[in-house]
Amino acid sequence: MFKLTRKTEYALLALGYLKGSPDDSVTKVREIADRHRIPFPILAKVMQQLARHKYVEPLQGAKGGYRLADRAMNGNLWMFLEQMEGPQGLMDCIVSTGCDQISTCTIQSPLRELDATIRNFFNNLQLRDVLVDMSAKPAFGAPPSVVRVPD
Repeated sequence: MFKLTRKTEYALLALGYLKGSPDDSVTKVREIADRHRIPFPILAKVMQQLARHKYVEPLQGAKGGYRLADRAMNGNLWMFLEQMEGPQGLMDCIVSTGCDQISTCTIQSPLRELDATIRNFFNNLQLRDVLVDMSAKPAFGAPPSVVRVPD
């Protein structure tokens, strides 16, 4: 069944954190990693992948870090998922032709329809639709009493 890996979960958390940062501000990977309790080396690699796909802009130097690119708000969710995870499908024969039962398969047609419905759903969502502004949220494990309710 379709399931996101931690890498993609971390990417979405990082993009949500950057979404809540002031425009054009630069955020260090360590800040995001600490806030979400993500191992720094893993998040650093995820951020590099996000930069390769132009979802974030890397800035070098002592005051370097990352900031959200315009594409992050305008990209469709299916494209993002495939860039992070690779080709996706409800069953292996959707993304690969190596199935020995393909000539006698009786479930391929209905499952392809279901796969198309799922793909359509994600294609119609923009990445911005699922990004939650995480910059103002308390770190995981913080007591509920410190949660501020916005005015």
